[in-house]
Amino acid sequence: MKKFFFLGFLTLFAFSLCATAQGKTTAKATINTPSVQCDMCKGRIEKFLMREPGVTGVKVDVKKKVVGVSWLTDRTNIENIRTAIANIGYDADDVLADETAYQKLPKCCKKPAETAEKPAVLQ
Repeated sequence: MKKFFFLGFLTLFAFSLCATAQGKTTAKATINTPSVQCDMCKGRIEKFLMREPGVTGVKVDVKKKVVGVSWLTDRTNIENIRTAIANIGYDADDVLADETAYQKLPKCCKKPAETAEKPAVLQ
């Protein structure tokens, strides 16, 4: 009887070691987001990305216009994250913002006019 108890305990111990050895793999990346303008943009991106499956951390730097993100590699990938940012209305590396989502952003979150009207020159 003692042998069966010991064998059962040893088997349980071996299974628990195997289970803890299988850690989840995470990855980190920095995504350029040139269209981020303000703290509202920061809050919107952080809130939305934390709802994405597999995303474990998000930090937006408004001054540097980048998003630092970490995720579980078995749940998502960098392309899905870039697409999620674009679906909110912001450019993410080479993925352009969804136009419909961009139009719904508050005025402060939109890109400044790239070309301002030039004053007429008097001659």
